[in-house]
Amino acid sequence: MFEKLPDNLYKIILTGECRTVEFKEAKKNLPNSLFETICSMLNRNGGHIFLGVKDNGNIIGINKEQINSMKKEFANLCNNPMKIFPTVYLDIKEYTYDEKHILYIYVHESSDVHKTANKIHDRSQDGDFDITKNTTLISNLYIRKRSSYIENKIYPFATIGDLRQDLIDKVRIMVSNRTANHPWNYMTNEEMLRSAGLYERDLETGKEGYNLACILLLGKDETILSALSYYRTDALLKIKDTDRYDDRDDIRTNLIESYERLINFIKKHLNDKFYIEDNLRVNIRDVIARELCANLLIHREYSNPYPAKLIISKDNIVTENANKPRTIGYIDINNYSPYPKNPKIAAFFKEIGLADELGSGIKKIVKYAKLYSNNEPIFKDDEIFIATISLNKGKLKKDRVSNENIRNMILQLLQSSNNGKTRKEINEYIYPKINGDISEKSSKVKTALTYLRRKNLIKNIGTDVKSIWIST
Repeated sequence: MFEKLPDNLYKIILTGECRTVEFKEAKKNLPNSLFETICSMLNRNGGHIFLGVKDNGNIIGINKEQINSMKKEFANLCNNPMKIFPTVYLDIKEYTYDEKHILYIYVHESSDVHKTANKIHDRSQDGDFDITKNTTLISNLYIRKRSSYIENKIYPFATIGDLRQDLIDKVRIMVSNRTANHPWNYMTNEEMLRSAGLYERDLETGKEGYNLACILLLGKDETILSALSYYRTDALLKIKDTDRYDDRDDIRTNLIESYERLINFIKKHLNDKFYIEDNLRVNIRDVIARELCANLLIHREYSNPYPAKLIISKDNIVTENANKPRTIGYIDINNYSPYPKNPKIAAFFKEIGLADELGSGIKKIVKYAKLYSNNEPIFKDDEIFIATISLNKGKLKKDRVSNENIRNMILQLLQSSNNGKTRKEINEYIYPKINGDISEKSSKVKTALTYLRRKNLIKNIGTDVKSIWIST
């Protein structure tokens, strides 16, 4: 049964093609240029690809009988280093619109520089372009990737002896349990680590070796602490002794075993609760724990010494991790666009079955948190990302958002917009993130706009309700 095209994806189609949106007809087969677009989006800012849509946005659909074979071919090509290198793990989803079938691919921004057919492609407003022979553009691409993702940091003096062989063996078993005849099982250790993007060569500096992602995932404890002396994850139970703790697990080991210890800590201190879904008995607590712990470890900014925390109190379970925020304030899950903070680590977790596709974890937490306590979780994006899940029926309350944060949210919104925003659009973005009734929210936004205009950080073009606010 095909799912109806969601409204948010239909709105993206209506906006038309751009740097982050691509349409391809693909009536019976995968387009020849598909992996050029995937490669360029991975190398740039990610994006959305719709198959069965003409360049003008007209939805023409795909032959229904060809969809399964196209999906299978796509999965095989994503795992083929001759087609895309390093290989990627992308989902392809099927939807219907007016009884027409389309395929949708969400491409995340990658921390790697990718090639397709041994060529490097980048993305512009006009589409995909080959930069293989342009040494300046390639150098700029590598610089941008290195500066954005600390997981790429190479340790040229690290050896295979700094990694745990038992963990590598465990990874092979985990991927085999998920996928029969997984290609990693036919590779040497070195080949497997290269395939996963954990061993690489920096074309700009010439450095070659295991990267930080590899060390965090598979390194010996002493290797990890040598690379990141401040690295730790703190699990705390605070019910009776709220000033200190009733129980604690100070975790300073690899991400795989860190995940397992966090899961066990939650199971130790929180009650089971079950739910029948599709005639299957689902342990709601375990689903929440799985997604919460994976999110805590995968999306941490490891350049920041702030320790990741999981805190269980009488009323809530809270996770905190260092973050590079794109916005400041509370996340509106209905208008949430996920982005990878550590794409290599995320892809590895997905491959071994500890995480799903990008963004699905938050959606699962929202769904099952409601079933667990009849309460929506709260996610706050800031220098420290905070997720709060209620453990009782009492309604969670958002703390007050400062005037400074409101100003920062508006400024970031306008800086990210090429054409500016109307007051209505600003309101729609800010209102879900702040407290108060409509009049209070309107007053706060007005005050913030006035302040920013006086500081010459923004300006208003026009005089009526459709006037545009832009960043200066």
